Amino acid sequence: MNDQQGRTVVVTGAGSGFGAAATRVLAGRGAHVVMAARDTAKATRVRDEIVAEQPGARLTVRALDLFDPASVRAFAEATDEVDVLLANAGLGSMQRVVGPLGVERGFATNHLGHFALAALLFPRMERAAAPRVVTVSSSLYRRGRIPEDLTYRGRAAMLRSYNDSKLANALFAVELGRRTAAAGSPVASVLVHPGMASTPMQDGHPAPVRAVLGLLTRWVGNSVDAGAAALVEGVVGRVPAAGIIGPDRHGGRPEVRALRAPADDVELARRLWERSEELTGVPFPVRAPAV
Repeated sequence: MNDQQGRTVVVTGAGSGFGAAATRVLAGRGAHVVMAARDTAKATRVRDEIVAEQPGARLTVRALDLFDPASVRAFAEATDEVDVLLANAGLGSMQRVVGPLGVERGFATNHLGHFALAALLFPRMERAAAPRVVTVSSSLYRRGRIPEDLTYRGRAAMLRSYNDSKLANALFAVELGRRTAAAGSPVASVLVHPGMASTPMQDGHPAPVRAVLGLLTRWVGNSVDAGAAALVEGVVGRVPAAGIIGPDRHGGRPEVRALRAPADDVELARRLWERSEELTGVPFPVRAPAV
């Protein structure tokens, strides 16, 4: 099936896990996939494996470190065409690092880096046919909040960072959809979550946490390929009017699910959007709808 022929899909975090699995499927459906990855050597190995399986696959590996604002800008400036941004890259780590934006690494990578990248690519996407931003969240968004202190001081705070970043992903997707619809922009916003699966992202956790996650994955989780099906559906499927595409809780087939609190808080989404513009220094070129 070559239903994505002629389309360019930028996949962040394409060197492993759900990103690599989604890249394989999208390439098989005819898309030109730009594999954006911090570790380009790993992404190149994945590219070579896919090309060996699919000799006609069109894959381009490019460096992108979402934690580094300069890397995000350089990537966007070097991108001429993009139909879909699949904002998939995710970082989960118990090691606290505060970066140039004054924000903890996980939250900065998972949310702010993608926010800036989407904003910088947005003018190019508006020139495409049926463009969309597909944001990857997690069912853990329901446990998240958006704290004032995004440096996450202390171990207890670090435990919350990932959940908070996944809530931020959901709030961003909702607010982007509100703004593009009100502005009459052709860019659609789609929110997905892959469920739970064993991916390299879990390697950043301490051994006891990895052990628990491993057990949970075996009991209620998906395979990586099954989880990536939600990402692919977000790219190629019908754009839902609302909700999040993903499995029921942690496993199963991807379907459109109702979005739960606090991701349905319109005012929280608006405040996060404005704060994200301030922190990144990147204004998003689509205005808020009039109240």
